[in-house]
Amino acid sequence: MDLSLSPEHLEIRRLVRGFAEREVKPRAEAIDHDDAFPRDLVAKAAQLGLLGTLVPEVYGGAGLDHLAFAIFVEEVARYSASTAGILDVHGSVGTEPIILFGNEEQKRRWLPDLARGQKLAAFALTEPEAGSDAANLKTTATRSDGAYVLDGSKIFITNAGEAQLYVVMATMRPGSGAEGITTFLVGGDNPGLKVGPKLKKMGLNGSAIAEVHLDHCRVDEKDRLGEEGEGFRIAMRALDSGRIGISAQAVGLAQGALDDAVAYAKERKQFGKPIAELQTIQNKIADMTVQVRAARWMTWKAAARCDAGQPFTTDASMAKLFATDAAMAITLDALQVFGGYGYLEDYPMARRVRDAKACQIYEGTNQVQRVVIARELVRS
Repeated sequence: MDLSLSPEHLEIRRLVRGFAEREVKPRAEAIDHDDAFPRDLVAKAAQLGLLGTLVPEVYGGAGLDHLAFAIFVEEVARYSASTAGILDVHGSVGTEPIILFGNEEQKRRWLPDLARGQKLAAFALTEPEAGSDAANLKTTATRSDGAYVLDGSKIFITNAGEAQLYVVMATMRPGSGAEGITTFLVGGDNPGLKVGPKLKKMGLNGSAIAEVHLDHCRVDEKDRLGEEGEGFRIAMRALDSGRIGISAQAVGLAQGALDDAVAYAKERKQFGKPIAELQTIQNKIADMTVQVRAARWMTWKAAARCDAGQPFTTDASMAKLFATDAAMAITLDALQVFGGYGYLEDYPMARRVRDAKACQIYEGTNQVQRVVIARELVRS
């Protein structure tokens, strides 16, 4: 298997790395401390065409593949995991369901604005009682005069309050599980959609997460995505490729922590020499390097299988499980390299540790990823 990047992928990495170093890196600490949504960075990413990475060119996007998307997310997450998360959710689970399951009218109505960043997207599946048990939705969709009326609440919705489009899953047959779920495209200006206060998190500050309430939210029939009862399949397919993005986010976060640890180890002196010359520090750096590379290659493998049209559910779950666990371990080890300074908020390690924890939880906890991996192996 050739693991080298094509000239096109190398160019994407060069473009995004320049953007991340020039625009994202100087803002990373302020975004975390101020917990401010980085609208300016989202706009600048849109100007580079990054918000439409996966959108076909005919609809105004870049028409690139999932490997390019993973490279893009990793490079941004190297400096700001929260900014990467905003862009990742928009481009993957927020936009890709329309690419894959939308009809021509829906694609032409939504994709150009999403690709240009004139509209931001959110994915509304999770509910207070339907997190890992995603088929147990309480949000209902009822037919009414050629339209649908949605009632219920969603929680932990990334980009809530900032998005102009919500991809919403609701059940048309309460108690029927996956078979009753249908997907809808709900505009952020719909009077029946209300967003609660921004939730205070321990990490990923700057990324807006909130509850979304649907109160007699009327949605036209033309805004149903796919057929009735197809919603759970749409959600699971979105999450499969979405996990490639989360894996890439974890890889970038881990790479940034490793970069910082190596730079600090070269400068910090103990016992009359840089701590980078101490074997115990070298062992940590070596172990972190191996984990980062393994996580990156697993992420690229899942992306390559997705792009080739091959089954990739298992690969995406394996990448998400390994990469996010690795990011958690690497950020903690990098903090240890910094010693007492690593524990200070003035240094980046506290932020990286807090951000890494979220990656083990959202878009399917790592416990769920183990269930998915085992289930797919038993089925095959």
